[in-house]
Amino acid sequence: MINWDNFYVFAAISVCLWLAGAVFSLRSSTKSKAATAFTSAGIIILGIFIAGLWVFLQRPPLRTMGETRLWYSFFMGVAGLLTYIRWKYRWILSFSTLLSTVFIIINLMKPEIHDQSLMPALQSIWFIPHVTVYMFSYSVLGCAFIIAVTGLFHHKEEYLHTADNLVYAGVAFLSIGMLLGSLWAKEAWGNYWSWDPKETWAVITWMGYLLYIHLRLFKKAGRKSLYAMLIVSFLALQMCWYGVNYLPAAQQSVHLYNRNNN
Repeated sequence: MINWDNFYVFAAISVCLWLAGAVFSLRSSTKSKAATAFTSAGIIILGIFIAGLWVFLQRPPLRTMGETRLWYSFFMGVAGLLTYIRWKYRWILSFSTLLSTVFIIINLMKPEIHDQSLMPALQSIWFIPHVTVYMFSYSVLGCAFIIAVTGLFHHKEEYLHTADNLVYAGVAFLSIGMLLGSLWAKEAWGNYWSWDPKETWAVITWMGYLLYIHLRLFKKAGRKSLYAMLIVSFLALQMCWYGVNYLPAAQQSVHLYNRNNN
């Protein structure tokens, strides 16, 4: 039976496969089939754990912060692999593996296991698409963050174009996630938007990426300024995702993951 007790087995196998994929990608001057195969295998192994945990809990594993970290590790692997296949950056799998591994290690240390029940507000058709779309957008924007950090130290025009494509895709999914969330909020609490800390930081994050798109399209900022904006926007995203949980004003928020009634 798959549950948090055997997560370390799936985690270890996935990380080892991702590391192998990263090594093969670095050793090859072109796209490596071995890198793609090993990375894909690691994603599949983690996906099997998520599916098994879903069956064990009898609910989607999307309720706690630990469970969303699990999805982020999964989607980070997917986003890194898609970026590698599309743009053939040899180093991208190393960074996506690093980010995925960090969140896996956090989950091993603090899985935040809650019971199997879901509060009434989470028993909604909008729950699964809202959270999964958000997690995927976070992972795509995570790849944009990696490109931005790399671009600060290596001046290649192609990096900026890659960041553009990742941001366009990430913001599209982020916007869909916000729309689904507003529909969910209307069904659960009677209002599309309440401006609690989580929602406020979601808008700040969204506006940060929209500002990048605006400045990029109208050529109003230099390369380093654009990369810096992507880095700041990604930090705002981290605040939106889990940083708000530590704000005093957020302790009564319906979005607080680590409350027993959420």
